[in-house]
Amino acid sequence: MSDDFSPDQKRYLEGFMSGMQSARAARGLGPLGGAAGAGAAAPSGPDKEHQEAQGRAVAGGGKLVDQEKWKAAEHPFDAYARFKAQAEAGLYPKPDDNFRWRYHGLFYVAPAQNSYMCRLRIPNGILKAWQFEGVTDLAEKLCGPYAHVTTRANLQVREISAENAPLLLEGLADLGLTAKGSGADNIRNVTGSATAGIDPLELLDTRPHARAWHHHILNDRSLYGLPRKFNVAFDGAGSIATLEDTNDIGFQAIELGEGASFEGQPIEPGIWYRLALGGITGHHDLARDTGVIVAPSDAVAVADAIVRVFIANGNRTDRNKSRLKYVLDAWGFDTFLAAVEDKLGRKLVRVDASLVKPRPAYDRLAHIGVHKQVQVGLNWIGVALPVGKLTVAQMRVIASIANTCGDGDIRLTVWQNLLISGVSDAKVEDVVANLQAIGLSAETSILRAGLIACTGATGCKFAAAHTKEDALAIAAHCEPRITLETPVNIHLTGCHHSCAQHYIGDIGLIGAKVPVNEEGDTEPGYDLLVGGGYGVDGGMARPFREKVKAQDAPALVEAVLRTWQIHRAAPDESFVAFARRHEIEALQALVAQTGDAA
Repeated sequence: MSDDFSPDQKRYLEGFMSGMQSARAARGLGPLGGAAGAGAAAPSGPDKEHQEAQGRAVAGGGKLVDQEKWKAAEHPFDAYARFKAQAEAGLYPKPDDNFRWRYHGLFYVAPAQNSYMCRLRIPNGILKAWQFEGVTDLAEKLCGPYAHVTTRANLQVREISAENAPLLLEGLADLGLTAKGSGADNIRNVTGSATAGIDPLELLDTRPHARAWHHHILNDRSLYGLPRKFNVAFDGAGSIATLEDTNDIGFQAIELGEGASFEGQPIEPGIWYRLALGGITGHHDLARDTGVIVAPSDAVAVADAIVRVFIANGNRTDRNKSRLKYVLDAWGFDTFLAAVEDKLGRKLVRVDASLVKPRPAYDRLAHIGVHKQVQVGLNWIGVALPVGKLTVAQMRVIASIANTCGDGDIRLTVWQNLLISGVSDAKVEDVVANLQAIGLSAETSILRAGLIACTGATGCKFAAAHTKEDALAIAAHCEPRITLETPVNIHLTGCHHSCAQHYIGDIGLIGAKVPVNEEGDTEPGYDLLVGGGYGVDGGMARPFREKVKAQDAPALVEAVLRTWQIHRAAPDESFVAFARRHEIEALQALVAQTGDAA
């Protein structure tokens, strides 16, 4: 047993491991490892770091949460045969297996839908048209006949029966795709710049780094079973924001000028990644700059070390305090980075921010419409998707367009839409016409371009409102009544999990149960917030009004937007600037006046 443990901790750990052995034996499973003291198995193998962390939590007097007990009793990757047996019997999982099957990318979403949802892994959000068409085939045969583009530049499919779940997972593998680790306490889909390699603005092509990290995770079982989920993003400073500051690790491409040094040694000027840590918008935090720069070729090694420090020290006794943010809050950045350096076996390079050149400004509308690529004569075309939803018929046409008019790539974005890249100037009109023929467009209103919504109560048991439907209702109400000249993001999320990141929206709405009588009856609605932002405008939205009925939300959003247009300091004052220069009470009074006037 590791010398890192005191004699008392070793005794606690042996008792903990003995208990886990008993739980496995009750399932008819084999032991976790070889014998160690008093017949208990010492942590060993690829799960050793996790077992030791669990043991330390118990030795320190903590009580593991159920999810940690479930991991220890049977690792989800050891349970695939049981999963298939359940599927063949048409059975859906109980809570412990519902957690385990999420390691395979499957979420049992009852009571919202008595079926599975599957979330894929698509590194940097880019897949080939033939893979996209293959997912279309699987969705048509095994799922509901549609897919959603998510806020992690990913695809998810829904309405999967128990019997069809293994067929879907194995069908994805046949396409060179996977859903492994896309749920539960794992490193989620790796995001990168949507226009990587084609953007005239970018400093760095993120595709090789996102891909390398993706395969590093897939091929190392010890990187599964973290204290809680973990997000990593690579931003190349291109036209479309990647929202890397909402991730646990954000790699931000920067250009370093001349004259930088670290510990007396000169640092080569050029393109590096700046390291930001601790983003989790649902807990009111964006990733914070560490002062560390990372050579792009070293990003995987640094990310691995960060994750392993988190594995060893993240909270396994309180799910509400189990994300990386809380280790950083407890330790401070200097202590945490020292632990990362110890894991790496070398120092991280730090530079003064004054030596970093300003990053290019992103274009908040670059994910929609026709845009020139760095390759002469070629364009990317951003397709507007109604809150991220695509039918299988639309998916087939998009795959065909990408093959015949583009470069064969389909690029998903964190803005719940997709890009078709490599379209020659001569074929742009053909692409636009074909999109219109299937009810889609490369054009949309500024309001719809910034409209983001999670799955909502239609498909998620946690959601308190039907976010996608309500988002479309907001657009339908506002568009005839108000014209936006500058971008505004409106984010609707159904619950505290904040999948649609309502805290970084210019206007954010989070699902709430609205009381309607003294008997305690409720109906779906929202709490509304204002003034959130990301990147250079980074900050959390502030509460504006609580318990708004869903049917009243469109008129309230209109009133807030109209107030901004009437009272902004100048025609180009952004909504976030307007909202932040007012105290909430003053803003509420202005909106009330505007509503009365309307």
